[in-house]
Amino acid sequence: MHTIQEIPLFSELTEEQLKSVYTQMQVRQYSKDSIVFYEGDEGEFLYVLLEGTVKLFKTSPKGTTIHMHNFVAPEMVALFPTLERIPFPATCEFLTDGTMGLLPLDKLYGCLNNTKLALSLISSLLKRMKILAELLHKETIYSSEAKIADFLLNNASVFERLKNNEIASILNMTPETLSRILTKLKKEEVIIIKDHVVTVLDEDALREIVETNSIQSIVCSGVCK
Repeated sequence: MHTIQEIPLFSELTEEQLKSVYTQMQVRQYSKDSIVFYEGDEGEFLYVLLEGTVKLFKTSPKGTTIHMHNFVAPEMVALFPTLERIPFPATCEFLTDGTMGLLPLDKLYGCLNNTKLALSLISSLLKRMKILAELLHKETIYSSEAKIADFLLNNASVFERLKNNEIASILNMTPETLSRILTKLKKEEVIIIKDHVVTVLDEDALREIVETNSIQSIVCSGVCK
């Protein structure tokens, strides 16, 4: 199991402060698919992921899920809504068996006289804002083709670990859409897929899809050659 000292926010605490945090933290074990908290719940703790992987997702009025982000231990989860004392904007679910530490907020506030910890907290909040900004950009600007191209540029190895329906869920699209676009990319010789291993043959073509928001640009380019 990871320790909280591995998380940047807590790395600058004194030994005495760390001991105090450890004694106040509730450690809970979760099995895969367990829910840590639901969208709309109100939290009284800082959630510290000590072991495993969780995902955050929203549920639309029609019942469809919108994937927001995955967190891998050691990491803090739902930092902003917890500090703001607002309802959680998303549901947190374990993708694996894992462990979560629940730290009462007053214990964190008691450590904020440590300047380095306060700066680390600001840095962590800025990181969450960046994640949200990237999600909004991809969901409002990117086409399905651009989202897959961007994913292949940055996370091609994930295809070795996850099934297509799981990847489609991360990208907030149907498995059929993912399969159709991957087939197009194979046809255009941008990627090859063998035994669930994806190899990118043409990174420039993927970047062009992201920039133009369409696979049609490389199709036309191939016809013109």
